[in-house]
Amino acid sequence: MVEDYILNEHNKEEFPPAHTAEHLLNQTMIRLFGCERSYNAHIERKKSKMSFYLDHKPSRQEEKQIEQEMNRLIEEDLPVTFEFATRDELPEDIGLDRLPDDASETIRLVRIGDYDVCPCIGRHVRSTAQIGRFELLGTNWDDHERSFRVRFKIIQ
Repeated sequence: MVEDYILNEHNKEEFPPAHTAEHLLNQTMIRLFGCERSYNAHIERKKSKMSFYLDHKPSRQEEKQIEQEMNRLIEEDLPVTFEFATRDELPEDIGLDRLPDDASETIRLVRIGDYDVCPCIGRHVRSTAQIGRFELLGTNWDDHERSFRVRFKIIQ
């Protein structure tokens, strides 16, 4: 039973549609660009931004592909489910490096269909169709840092 698990305190009250979109965007960037998950994210109801280290500045066509893929995944109505595992039972591709030092022994994994899975204690929608529409507001490229920032909003 879920009540048996002791998890970390959560100090944020996120907007579930945008927070779930954050998971989708992370995996979309990994698949399109072979990068890591975002190193900096600020997810809000009105406007959100996420930054990724990439090996090149994405073209306008690649930017459009990000938006199209996000909306395709949302329309696909993938289920958002949760499972619990101890640190020793985590799937191989789940790293612990992003967890806080005081993270509990039991980890909640958030799974979005067969598309993404990662540790998270935040609030999410039940399926991707509940997200709404993903709108890419703009991007910034920092050539020195090799950093790509995506600004977006969720339209419901």
